[in-house]
Amino acid sequence: MKKLIAAASFTAILVVSCTPKAATSTTTAGTSTSTAEQIAQGKTIFENSCGRCHKLPDPASHNPVQWVGIMNSMAPKAKLTDEQHQWVYDYIVSVKK
Repeated sequence: MKKLIAAASFTAILVVSCTPKAATSTTTAGTSTSTAEQIAQGKTIFENSCGRCHKLPDPASHNPVQWVGIMNSMAPKAKLTDEQHQWVYDYIVSVKK
């Protein structure tokens, strides 16, 4: 019986430790943590990195919450650092509709 409990405990620990962790992002909807200079950098990165692969979307075409999802899926493809990701997001949501 002790062996069964030990095996079940080991299996449970193994399963929990092997499951992927939820991705954390520095991007928070509607919150800008970047300076004006960093937002300007975000614009440049947006134009150069995003525009390299596809037509640039209109920043006003989505709300800040929608941009979180878009940025979280696209930033790794563009190989953006966490800082660059934040700057681009802050630029996009700063554009007036």
